[in-house]
Amino acid sequence: MDARPVKVLVIDDSALMRKLLRALLERDGGIEVVGTAQDPFDAREKIKQLCPDVLTLDIEMPKMDGLTFLRNLMRLRPMPVVMVSSLTQRGADATLAALQLGAFDFVPKPKIDIQEGLEELAAVLAEKVKAASTWRPAVRSEESLARAGAARAARTITELGTTDRLIAIGSSTGGTEAVAQILAALPPDAPGVVIAQHIPEVFSQRWAERMDSESAIAVAEAKDGAPILIGHAYVAPGGRHLRVERSGAKYFCRIGLDPPVNRHRPSVDVLFRSVAAEVGHNAVGLILTGMGSDGADGLGEMLRRGSPTIAQDRATSVVWGMPGEAIKRGNAAEVLPLDQIASRALALARGH
Repeated sequence: MDARPVKVLVIDDSALMRKLLRALLERDGGIEVVGTAQDPFDAREKIKQLCPDVLTLDIEMPKMDGLTFLRNLMRLRPMPVVMVSSLTQRGADATLAALQLGAFDFVPKPKIDIQEGLEELAAVLAEKVKAASTWRPAVRSEESLARAGAARAARTITELGTTDRLIAIGSSTGGTEAVAQILAALPPDAPGVVIAQHIPEVFSQRWAERMDSESAIAVAEAKDGAPILIGHAYVAPGGRHLRVERSGAKYFCRIGLDPPVNRHRPSVDVLFRSVAAEVGHNAVGLILTGMGSDGADGLGEMLRRGSPTIAQDRATSVVWGMPGEAIKRGNAAEVLPLDQIASRALALARGH
């Protein structure tokens, strides 16, 4: 017997967007769009009537903005939400805030030629909606945000030396919050950190800035040729690969526009393979929540070069695709819940 289709409610103030999103989602036989809503008040009533499994939500709407609606939803009736967001700086900030509030993931709304742009994103949107249907939201607590803010306020601003140890992190769906939690738990003298997160170009710098404000270490979007320093983390720019290169005893960031790997640029496999080749046993590899298998093989290369490797466990992953594949292929030496990964990675990097 076939499983029932995922029931979706589309929320957008644009009649054209509602029509397009309905048509694109219903091409997938595993999805049923049970209704559409033009604003949060309309959505509130239709959620009660239609009991959808997943919402798609725009940020900018009349009567009540999407973030206020999402905050109320997660407090009163938590359910999976996929944001359909504009590729602008304002849209990036709002989308990252939505992920922090508990949204499952996002799909960027094209800037021009919306119909053609959404056609290209149709498969990704359907994939994320179906993955969201099995997820139960967890919102970062006010207490955790306060701790992160305190860590940032306590940061000692110094130009620390180049790192001899390195922590490499790869993630996708759910990763923006998972990575933020790990970085917020690291001390100011932590080894250098390099990060490949599947994220569009406009979002990566804003995400790095947000994590910088919440962490005791300095976090920035990686620049080509930047030295990798103690107490610093480097985020792969959206739409660019990040590699680590070595010159003598120093490590540097190398940014590339070569073709996507595993459909992604930045690709976790690209980062992990460069770390395996250039850093070897002096690195620790972390593979976190995300759809697909990107990073699973690269983590194996790190393991074979002597790097300790850790995969996030199923219970704390938003999607257990990437870490699950790494474990299945025998490439994760340890499997840990998210709240234990930072301390364990730090201990391994320091040789404990």
